[in-house]
Amino acid sequence: MTSRFGKLPWIWLSVVVFVLDQITKFYFEGTLSLYQQIVVIPDLFSWTLAYNTGAAFSFLANESGWQRWLFALIATGVSIVLVVWLKRLKADETWLAVGLALILGGALGNLLDRMLLGHVVDFILVHWQNRWYFPAFNLADSAITVGAIMLALDMFKSKKPEEAAHE
Repeated sequence: MTSRFGKLPWIWLSVVVFVLDQITKFYFEGTLSLYQQIVVIPDLFSWTLAYNTGAAFSFLANESGWQRWLFALIATGVSIVLVVWLKRLKADETWLAVGLALILGGALGNLLDRMLLGHVVDFILVHWQNRWYFPAFNLADSAITVGAIMLALDMFKSKKPEEAAHE
């Protein structure tokens, strides 16, 4: 199965990320009002409800609305590339498959928000006392970040003996 379909079976992880992301967003949208905070760990971590019409760190959030479609188009293109990449992976590339699956699940979770709501729902707020706040984020963002770190680490893995022989 792995040879014909590559690492496509790892799409189950993308589905888990997508479902958990949507469940948590639905929960926090139904529980909190906009910008309301529930302190979990004082001076460090809170739940809050925020909407992001931009990309990471609210990039282009103040634009007139065209960015919604640009980011949706980018997420769609990236998702297609990730599925093709997963299909082409070799049997021993599990680490890479997990990273790609995490990114795919996160991208699809935020894409659905953007398409249906016009914004991405964020609810995790990390801060230091009342002096420093990291932009609010969600499970999809977390999966994308972990997946991207896994891809970066994969680039630094030692070369396999057969790869070294070709150089």
